[in-house]
Amino acid sequence: MTTNPIFRGVATAIITPTNANGVDYEAFGRLIDWQIDEGINAIVVCGTTGENPTLTDAEHKECIRFCVERVNHRVPVIAGTGSNDTAHAIDMTRYACSVGADAILVVTPYYNKATQKGLVAMFNAIADASTVPMIVYNVPSRTGVGIEPATYVELAKHPRIAAIKEANGDISKIAKTAQLLGGALDIYSGNDDQIVPIMSLGGLGVISVLSNVAPRKTVEICDRWFRGDVQGAAALQLELLPLINALFCEVNPIPVKAGMAAMGWCENFLRLPLTPMSEEKWPQLAKCMRDQGLI
Repeated sequence: MTTNPIFRGVATAIITPTNANGVDYEAFGRLIDWQIDEGINAIVVCGTTGENPTLTDAEHKECIRFCVERVNHRVPVIAGTGSNDTAHAIDMTRYACSVGADAILVVTPYYNKATQKGLVAMFNAIADASTVPMIVYNVPSRTGVGIEPATYVELAKHPRIAAIKEANGDISKIAKTAQLLGGALDIYSGNDDQIVPIMSLGGLGVISVLSNVAPRKTVEICDRWFRGDVQGAAALQLELLPLINALFCEVNPIPVKAGMAAMGWCENFLRLPLTPMSEEKWPQLAKCMRDQGLI
């Protein structure tokens, strides 16, 4: 574990409330306030769950600026600035730093992909342009390219590459990464169904989709772990597993947007190619949310 982690516990990968007119900043502000009131430990703005692929550059920048201003130092704000165009990622990173983001989240390049050598060069170039710590985001199921454990050792040499959001789904590979790093980078789970397993390997928490709809309970998983209540943390992880699975029964953020709309936080509006949750899948999510007292 690094001596000054970006956060410990839960960072909500927050949705971006949108409607036919654009980003609904009034709803966004209310949602940010509620998340903080519920006890989350950080906010990730303009991540995958925030639908950053279909935000215009102007919207992307304004969402980062708005979130930083609304949060007003109550918790760290982590800005999603990644791209498969490194120059674009550098531009977004410089902007996020200029408006006061506390850290950046940078995903592996999608579609054009890269070799491991290319990944190191890309992440280093973006980190060179940043004035805040970087979290490297590994999600090969979405991007088509994964970061190997030995590559993280190279990335850890950069003073501003501070942490990993690990969503490769392979606990054995994550264990190998933790063993090789020896604490040189902080590790966060990128999968809500692996919060406790990754914390058992030294992880510091989760960047979460689940915490959009259930922030307090997601935080409680980590709090129990930090208090030494391993059995209690595991029990809550397992209790929430049906809800977690329902939130990923269609492509994220389709289900979580439907869930947040049912809770009254936003419209159930997504930009193409995403479409609202199917009538066949919604009852599964609705039942899980009712079982947890969320709707």
